[in-house]
Amino acid sequence: QVQLEESGGGLVHSGGSLRLSCAASGSIFSINYMAWYRQAPGKQRELVATITNAGGTNYAGSIKGRFFISRDNAKNTVYLQMNSLKPEDTAVYYCYLNSDRYGGTWGQGTQVTVSS
Repeated sequence: QVQLEESGGGLVHSGGSLRLSCAASGSIFSINYMAWYRQAPGKQRELVATITNAGGTNYAGSIKGRFFISRDNAKNTVYLQMNSLKPEDTAVYYCYLNSDRYGGTWGQGTQVTVSS
């Protein structure tokens, strides 16, 4: 099995920055990609950013140019650098890992709150 542990959430003023981390552990084989999703109160979970094993990235339009996803393969860790945060970025942010062996694995989520 794969376990994901997120960290780095918190409360920040509008315009501020946060960096989320997600460390993967356990039976990590054949990772296809890792991603960050978010879910705001009363809304569906939405994709924020993805990064493939080769380092290719993709971003949701609403955060493009403000958020940046990266990964440290040696540490099996993915990061989400969030800049110029807005109140509408307030959500629970979830880490996601997709692998050939175990399919999809979710983290427990970390709260990000942006005050106006």
